[in-house]
Amino acid sequence: MSDPRTLADGETLIAEFPADRATYLRDHAAMAALAIGGAMFILWWVGNPHVWTGAVAGLAAIAIRGWYLQSEELTVSWLLTNSRLLGPPGRVAMLKDITKTRGLGSAVQIVMANGDKHLIKYQSDKAAVIAQIDAARGTT
Repeated sequence: MSDPRTLADGETLIAEFPADRATYLRDHAAMAALAIGGAMFILWWVGNPHVWTGAVAGLAAIAIRGWYLQSEELTVSWLLTNSRLLGPPGRVAMLKDITKTRGLGSAVQIVMANGDKHLIKYQSDKAAVIAQIDAARGTT
């Protein structure tokens, strides 16, 4: 069985979209701020006199999540060729089947004609990624 990320005959690599470490850390800092605020609000709302523990819990939850997933998330890279978008574990999106590309946080969402959706996560310049994909599709 061949590697699905191996380029076919006549296929050329246009760009690679690896996950960006700084964007990953920035996204987790934003999630931590939301988790801290949310946990503190809930504790206040239910009348807990130790509202500050929500800050500790929110920060710890997101820090542990970020640390745990970092080794997996930061190794993900997508390849753009003249005919396909190749992602992690065998994800293949034919350019002709992509109906929409749009930004979603720091990610680029790819919507397929059959309804499937793929995320190219933690992109430092999602507008440039969208522009490159749309140019390869011939929709710019």
